[in-house]
Amino acid sequence: MSKPFKGKINVDIRDSVPDWSPFEPPKAPEGAPNVVYAVLDDVGFSAMSSYGGPIETPNIDRLVDAGVRYTQWHTTALCSPTRSCLLTGRNHTRNGMACITECASGFPNANGVIPPENGQIQEILGAQGWNTYMVGKWHLCPEAEMNLASTRRNWPTGRGFERFYGFLGADTNQWYPELVYDSHPVNPPSTPEEGYHLTVDLTDKALEFIRDAKALAPEKPFFLYYAPGACHAPHHVPKEWADRFKGRFDMGYEALRVQTLARQKELGVVPANTELPPLNPIGTPETRTGPDGKPFPEVDYTRPWDSLSPEEQRLFSRMAEVYAGFLAHTDAQIGRLLDYLEETGQRENTLVILVSDNGASGEGGPNGSVNENKIANGIPDDIAENLAMLDDLGSPKTYNHYPNGWAMAFSAPFKMWKRYEFNGGSSDPCIISWPKGISAQGELREQYHHAVDLVPTILDVLGVESPEAIGGHTQSHFDGVSMRYSFDAAALPSARATQFYSMLGSRSIWHEGWKAVTTHPTLSGWGHFDQDTWELYHVDVDRSELHDLAAQEPERLQAMVNLWYAEAGANGAFPLDDRSGLELLTTPRPQLSPARNRYIYYPGIADVPESQAVNVRNRSYAIAALVDIPARGSNGASGANGVLFAHGSRFGGHSLYIKDNRLQYVYSFVGSFEQQVVADVELPTGDDLILSAAFDKDGEDPPGVANGTLSLYHGDEKVGEGRIRTQPGKFTLGGDGLCIGRDSSDPVTQDYSGAAPWAFTGGTLKRVAVDVSGEPYVDLEREAVAMMARE
Repeated sequence: MSKPFKGKINVDIRDSVPDWSPFEPPKAPEGAPNVVYAVLDDVGFSAMSSYGGPIETPNIDRLVDAGVRYTQWHTTALCSPTRSCLLTGRNHTRNGMACITECASGFPNANGVIPPENGQIQEILGAQGWNTYMVGKWHLCPEAEMNLASTRRNWPTGRGFERFYGFLGADTNQWYPELVYDSHPVNPPSTPEEGYHLTVDLTDKALEFIRDAKALAPEKPFFLYYAPGACHAPHHVPKEWADRFKGRFDMGYEALRVQTLARQKELGVVPANTELPPLNPIGTPETRTGPDGKPFPEVDYTRPWDSLSPEEQRLFSRMAEVYAGFLAHTDAQIGRLLDYLEETGQRENTLVILVSDNGASGEGGPNGSVNENKIANGIPDDIAENLAMLDDLGSPKTYNHYPNGWAMAFSAPFKMWKRYEFNGGSSDPCIISWPKGISAQGELREQYHHAVDLVPTILDVLGVESPEAIGGHTQSHFDGVSMRYSFDAAALPSARATQFYSMLGSRSIWHEGWKAVTTHPTLSGWGHFDQDTWELYHVDVDRSELHDLAAQEPERLQAMVNLWYAEAGANGAFPLDDRSGLELLTTPRPQLSPARNRYIYYPGIADVPESQAVNVRNRSYAIAALVDIPARGSNGASGANGVLFAHGSRFGGHSLYIKDNRLQYVYSFVGSFEQQVVADVELPTGDDLILSAAFDKDGEDPPGVANGTLSLYHGDEKVGEGRIRTQPGKFTLGGDGLCIGRDSSDPVTQDYSGAAPWAFTGGTLKRVAVDVSGEPYVDLEREAVAMMARE
């Protein structure tokens, strides 16, 4: 509520008394702390050495040494849902985030939109006089709103951040990111060949934001949400960082789990009697099937280390080395941020909270992946293909992810990983450091807490009351409680009594040291949730959930299950959804503009995100470019070169382009192989030429993978053809949208990778039309002219 004017107003200003107080911007209390909220991605409980893991993170250790580590801090087990909790203090299903935003299902619990009555911490602090900055991964915006024609209501700048530099979706290429600066897309400032890496760029920008404001108002505090996207796949890092860990993982993930548990016991981060669960704790495809004989998910089977060939062991070890290098490289960037705060005298009064958004990721499946986009397309990885890329892991040539055995190791001593509501998915690192306000140094805290507790903690530390309304919206209640009581009081009991969990079919409930959890596989499509097996664990003493007490204490188990249903109801957690990743990602969702049969695109437009671009999946299509190409030289040949149309990247995409005076088309099938068609004759010259590629689907094998003939045309004359197959799912989870007249970011094909973005030159590209009506292309030239005339 604005302050009343207490001055005096008369006809003449000389007889009036001003009062500036209603018009002044808000000011934080004198001496108020800065806040740095550092959110890592897919970093399991035991990856870092401070939690007993094998990866040294000396700069994160600086936070540990000047603060406290929590050993029972929890997340939702998935990124968007956890991030919504971290910023609102409300449970994920109340935030419309039962899953990631790309998998929104159109129900209140999973619509991908945080309601305005669930205000976010940056909205609160910005109104109280803090500068608010964000760099990195947002992932709290519906996919239909991740584009330039959309409202910015759910972008960072629409939810209270004054400055933003990062990416909107689930992940991005660390070498070729799809970047947004405040409210518009931008290109990276340099290339991988020039030393570019996203985490460095994000840290540069974070420091720039802080310095710019501190130069003007050094006393004004800031809130920085630092979310680098590391160490989510793709695991991209300069080779020298991965090489630091050469040989460190040759013992395998099973031996690493044993070593890690021993270190954890020495550090005291788990009880001394903690034991390791089996490598496949909830079953395998051979030992378990679901209702109606539905299979156990192949991606959630872990191969025993001694079953691997020597070549496979080397491949798997290198994948872990690359991941370790990625985390170590990120730690170095955190160090740059801490160095700046120390050098400028701000570190003493800066509250730094460092967490991970969920457990280590099992999306790499049993064999790991050189292209994580395969899992989104429901296509299994091929071990021979992965082996061929061993020396390229971490480079721009791969979109890599380690096998799920390392997810078990980096979440040791817990069961399972990200997506699961066992501790392997939901128990994560949490480090809080505030030299001015926390006297404890390097100490452990065992109080049970959750991601929803951090917003109340920040407000408690800053002495800020949560407002009754934000932007005219009456605010809902917090689900979180402040953790401040635990900063200097290790022995106090937890202020939290109950926490419910639900993710992709996996469910659990924690209550006063006990936990009930289902063995339902995520993304399995099993359904029949009423038939789920519930297990019961006394996690105060059995942190690894090894000793199931369901048979010994059936009454307690039933009470816990009843409590889960009560909490799920109170948090609007239904309906439950365990559909496959491919089903979730390809479910029809609202588009900003309704899907149509014909699309027109013009050169010079910004990249069109895949969610709003023409959908050519599993259907016939035609791409037609209208161009003027003048003759050049005495032989009348064309001087035209470059990309006419491109969508996707080397990890999945297609492109129509001109090279060597010939029209060419390439389709990269999830990065596994390129399918190229080249015109038999040279390019014509003249005005209003139509150059096109038409795919005629004539089969489908396996389901969703279209097979057919791709034909090239000059006008209505067929000049080339070849057989191709198209992938069933998206070209990418984030980034590398549809481009006209160039191929931005990571190029679709190696045929012009060295020249990307290889903008079209030597003529005039007027527009490109894409037709997905499925009608036969009897007279392509006439149809294309008519198509363009209709737009």
